Amino acid sequence: MQLKQTSLFEEHKKLGGRLVDFGGWELPVQYTGVIGEHLACRKNAGLFDVSHMGEIEIKGADAEAFLNHLVTNNIANMSNEQAQYTTVCNPSGGIIDDVITYKHSKENFLVVVNASNTEKDFAWFKKAAQDFPCKNFTLTNESPNYTQIAIQGPRACEILQKLTPVNLSGVKTYWFTTGKILNTINAIIARTGYTGEDGFEVYTRWHDGPKVWQALLEVGQPLGLKPCGLGARDTLRLEMKYPLYGHELNDVTNPLEANLSWVVKLEKENFIGKQAILKAKQDGLTKELIGLKLIDRGIPRQGYSVFNEHSDTKIGQITSGTQSPSLNCAIGIAYVNKNLNLPNLKNGSKITVEIRGSKILAEVVPTPFYKKI
Repeated sequence: MQLKQTSLFEEHKKLGGRLVDFGGWELPVQYTGVIGEHLACRKNAGLFDVSHMGEIEIKGADAEAFLNHLVTNNIANMSNEQAQYTTVCNPSGGIIDDVITYKHSKENFLVVVNASNTEKDFAWFKKAAQDFPCKNFTLTNESPNYTQIAIQGPRACEILQKLTPVNLSGVKTYWFTTGKILNTINAIIARTGYTGEDGFEVYTRWHDGPKVWQALLEVGQPLGLKPCGLGARDTLRLEMKYPLYGHELNDVTNPLEANLSWVVKLEKENFIGKQAILKAKQDGLTKELIGLKLIDRGIPRQGYSVFNEHSDTKIGQITSGTQSPSLNCAIGIAYVNKNLNLPNLKNGSKITVEIRGSKILAEVVPTPFYKKI
């Protein structure tokens, strides 16, 4: 199968990026090393190509009403130039995807979806549109037309400010603006990200991506900016316990089980999946998501089994795990079964993780794992 490439593919090759197949895209997993890239983002700034993400535009007089029916959060409460994290659910309450919506106006939204789900999401949006009574809106898959670059870290604002007249300090977290970069390039500049650091995600037309990438590296490298691959992006998000589709989220897990009740507005008018989520809440959730830290040596990986400390009772399984570069210890996220009549797992509770046939001692810990001092 021919892998897709972003507009920055040649830039990654020039920088010596180790390119891998990531959901059908040829993308860098690292340049000089995951740990160094991760720590550069925490200390100074990291530059990420996230152009594989999908962008779906919803426009028209009924755009807001349709989107509010489609997602679990309340789109009607958004102001212009605000961004909002939310989930898209199926009628059974399972998560089709977690997305970010950007509101230009009541009649103009951009929905950014996970790369591996772009085609699936767009098909779901179109199916939902057919069933929606109000028809005055259009859906367009604009993914091939966008380059998306994330600059994240304590010095991200300082670096990006050198390339734009937009007052970036006036853009609050989870808000965005539109403006020029390098005097001529139109961009959406959003104070959003997936690392737990301050930073921005910049959306330009596809062909403008390389110029913006090169300019950011030029002004940023003297300030400690490093290009970062998907490896560091994953360790950064995991330290924050940010969920990843296909790991913590899937179409049989509802948002309440994934600790995402804050993006589910059950008080709003009917939305897809509402009744199933309400029933799950009333009946009691069957699983919960916990954070854990290994006490003994090893690294928890997705699919590894989790056990009660003093028995062979399997209580769940790992969804994500890594060696944390910031904390210098192994951490993981796991779903545990709530129907086993076991004592509630609290912070400090001991459990074990089966790694290559051995039960490795671990401890339930508060999350996010990483907290800025």
